[in-house]
Amino acid sequence: MLRCKKNQKPPKRFFAKLSNPSLFRCDPRPVSVTSIAANLWAKADRPGVRAFFLSMSALAVALVLALYSGAAAELGRLRIASISAFAALLVAAWVAITLVPILARRTPLRWLGYKIDYKVTREGYFYIGGIILISLAALNTGNNLLFLILATLIAIILMSGILSSITLSGVAMRLQLPEHIFAGQPVRASLELQNEKLTLPSFSLRVEAVTAKNSPPAALLETPIYFPYLPKRGRAQQTVPISFPGRGVYRQDAFRIVTRFPFGFLQKAHRVDLRTEALVYPSVEPTREFFEILPGLQGAMESLAKGRGQDLYALRDYVPTDSARHVHWKASARLGSLMVREFTREDETRILLVLDPHIFTAPSEEAPRAAAERFERAVTLCAGIAWHFFERNAQLQFRSAGVETPLAPAEQTIFAILRHLAMAQPLPADPDHALLTNLAASPELFKIIVTSQPRGSIPASLWHTSYVVFLEELLR
Repeated sequence: MLRCKKNQKPPKRFFAKLSNPSLFRCDPRPVSVTSIAANLWAKADRPGVRAFFLSMSALAVALVLALYSGAAAELGRLRIASISAFAALLVAAWVAITLVPILARRTPLRWLGYKIDYKVTREGYFYIGGIILISLAALNTGNNLLFLILATLIAIILMSGILSSITLSGVAMRLQLPEHIFAGQPVRASLELQNEKLTLPSFSLRVEAVTAKNSPPAALLETPIYFPYLPKRGRAQQTVPISFPGRGVYRQDAFRIVTRFPFGFLQKAHRVDLRTEALVYPSVEPTREFFEILPGLQGAMESLAKGRGQDLYALRDYVPTDSARHVHWKASARLGSLMVREFTREDETRILLVLDPHIFTAPSEEAPRAAAERFERAVTLCAGIAWHFFERNAQLQFRSAGVETPLAPAEQTIFAILRHLAMAQPLPADPDHALLTNLAASPELFKIIVTSQPRGSIPASLWHTSYVVFLEELLR
């Protein structure tokens, strides 16, 4: 790349050689320290900076006056010493009254809310025990060397606390989950830490989920993730495998960033309030119930669909509008009248998938756990059926209590259906069976109804255009 000095125009001959003159760019090289200082000054609070330097200057003058007062008092010049001391007090008082409130109003107090939890590790307890033994020996013997060793050991603890606090400060976290998550299938999430400190890196960080007491572990980030090094003003990213056992919404309100740096005597943790939600779809893997209904489902669809396909659907009497090539001559000769063949249709399948969430309870009142398990199987079966027709590029519509999607290609509606199935809940029994009764208004669609109602609750008008899955019979 061609470089030129500031305010210097590039020579014209270079524009003649370049096919795209916009690629030509001057790249002045300012001094890096000057540019950094200019950027900091542009972002700084200038009145606050002026007040800070003015207060530092005034306090320096007060310090000089105080030192001069002490020197004058030793020389016996009491009048000059008293005047200098009084002037130093006036300057200090002026700074405290005028400049300190200005600086206090501009000082961010966010660090007060930066809570760090402390926990002494097993190594730390051994170390503290050694300090106690050495302190007892030093007090009993009065040995200066033991006092020096004791001071060094205590200083190491203080230095450990300072370094670990610096490591935890200025670290931000971001967790990114995949857009579509299915129950039982492992997915990979992206966990990223960002070090916002300008000059210092961070070491030995561990990220883990925060769970409430007396509660099962959170589904998000069950395994802690370790980051050995985080550079200054840099990022570190790791891919985390996560698996969700069932459908539904999984929430995680907070995480913890933990470190034992540098010596492992103390474990410090900083809480990060990062509300994260994951919507988990039901599993779309074919289940035993799906394989049981699949042959009957395909047979019902073929028997109800007729058109211009290649498979024979039925024989009927000839009408004048029929083509002669569709006449079945053998059947016509056997019956003594012209018979015409009808074929199955090969155009796109039009499916209306229905989930009846109303739980049927027998007079003996089945256990709530069994009813909930039966509903979960119904939801999983619906998800498998919807995914099956999505793979076949069918025209798919879904209907349930209070939910209805438009009839469209399955690739456009599949995830809307799965989102509803992920959050669907069982409802009490409906004596009117309004959901099933309203299905008779769509005779042009082939209906697949998944219900826990008994056989007598299905309207007779639906039997010719529907395939009904009775969970009570299927799950026996």
